[in-house]
Amino acid sequence: MKTLKKIFSYTVNYRKNLIAAVIFAAIGVTGSLLVPVLTGKAIDFIVGKDDVDFPQVGKTLLFLAASVIISGFSQWIMARNTNVLSCSTARDIRNEFFLKLNKVPVSYIDKNSKGDFISRATNDIEIVSDALTQGFTQFFTGIITIIGTLIFMLVIDFRIALIVIILTPLSLICAAVITKLSHNAFTKQSVIRGELSGFSDEMIKNQNIIKAFGYENKAEENFERLNSDFGSAGLKATFFSSISNPSTRFINGMIYALVGMTGALRAVSGNISVGTLVSFLSYANQYTKPFNEISGVISELQNALVSAERVFDVLAAENESDDSMLPDLKKPDGSVAFDTVDFSYVPEKPLLQDININVKPGQRVAIVGPTGCGKTTLINLLMRFYDTTDGRVLISEQDVREVKRDSLRSSFGMVLQETWLFNGTIAENISYGKPDATEEEIINAAKSAHAHSFIRRLPDGYNTVIGENGGSLSQGQKQLLTIARIMLTDPPMLILDEATSSIDIRTEVKIQQAFEKLMQGKTSFIIAHRLSTIRNTDLILVMKDGNIIEQGSHEALMEQGGFYSQLYASAAAV
Repeated sequence: MKTLKKIFSYTVNYRKNLIAAVIFAAIGVTGSLLVPVLTGKAIDFIVGKDDVDFPQVGKTLLFLAASVIISGFSQWIMARNTNVLSCSTARDIRNEFFLKLNKVPVSYIDKNSKGDFISRATNDIEIVSDALTQGFTQFFTGIITIIGTLIFMLVIDFRIALIVIILTPLSLICAAVITKLSHNAFTKQSVIRGELSGFSDEMIKNQNIIKAFGYENKAEENFERLNSDFGSAGLKATFFSSISNPSTRFINGMIYALVGMTGALRAVSGNISVGTLVSFLSYANQYTKPFNEISGVISELQNALVSAERVFDVLAAENESDDSMLPDLKKPDGSVAFDTVDFSYVPEKPLLQDININVKPGQRVAIVGPTGCGKTTLINLLMRFYDTTDGRVLISEQDVREVKRDSLRSSFGMVLQETWLFNGTIAENISYGKPDATEEEIINAAKSAHAHSFIRRLPDGYNTVIGENGGSLSQGQKQLLTIARIMLTDPPMLILDEATSSIDIRTEVKIQQAFEKLMQGKTSFIIAHRLSTIRNTDLILVMKDGNIIEQGSHEALMEQGGFYSQLYASAAAV
């Protein structure tokens, strides 16, 4: 019920459509309820051979035609309003879902499958939309039909009507039992659907790795297992949802047969006319039909509620702390300090411990160490993707937790080892951080990144549209575009995480020259595995097991003969 209330809370903005749907549902059902009465009257005007009141029959048929037309037109208007209502509601939920992903902490995104997020944003919300469309249409008309037919039956013959009313709960009990079973089945199906979407997303995006390691057979086995589990869960859910309608139809059929026998006996005894009996049987059929439809809607609703719960779980996730009342980061001078910082992703597994760093404005700081030692974690704390467990991170003597995140992050330019490009033109990708950049600025940035020459050779130059994640561009070309993106924004501080890892040696030399120009007067943090590229940095931080075990210039660290000199010697020997 709580989930259902949340769904309906999104329909508030479309109450006009809701009201219109209810009104025209009532008109449409009323028109259809008049049909049995008019049919019965027409039959009663046909007494026998050569005893037919044609004028009355004709008049009745005209009223009948008018009722059918009005009913059909009203149901069309009702369907149109319910479609607007359901589609608009789904659109609003999907918009809110996407906006929510921009508000939750990075840690929340990291802990969940990306494919599962996609499944929730597409499949689950679409299921909710379909349920709303069918639910409003069939639920409104069903309730009004039940009430209307009940009134007509009580007026025609309350004795026979009581039989229908007394036996109706049998149909409801049957539907309730099946609904409970189907809810559990749909819950399991939705969970496995998310796992299957996540697995498929991973496999499709990493086909080159899968083929390189000959993992195709294992991937197929895992997919078949998930697919089989999904099929089994879907079969069970579909089975329970499918037997709901036939079961209630069987019970309602028995009720209809009993009503027919009772009515026939009363017609034979002369208590009601044949036409009245026909009308009553029509109403009895119309009365039980909505129960069949509503039971089907309830099964669909169970699936929709499970899907909605998965969506609302994300919407209920805790946002990043509100920083709207905090001041912007004052124009940074480039000084950075880690003051007794501790951090762990999991409380029981400490990572960074007692980290103290003082970086002067304009210094170039290299961070080196074995994989998993905490290099990238330092950057995550610097950008405030995560908050420290203890201690402070200061930029220009300002605690990063006491300034707006946007102003903090806009002060850095990041070039990561893993490139990210979107479906758009080359120019749009370069100007991602500065949408109002002129064509001249974009070209100059590309030239500085040594990307201009290969861009010029593309079919449409800077207007060439590339697919998701760079399309057919080489990894090196993608990296050059991300470097050009930073060249264009010209931020006061830089973070280079293996920025030239996918570039050939000749191009790397040119990029290093470009970086030399870019880094002049800027505080720069460089994560590198090629130790030969950081010899000229001002400060080298050597990390191991979450601690900074050595720091100093290249020459000083080599003279110490410690862990850094061992790393450097190992790299030189390769």
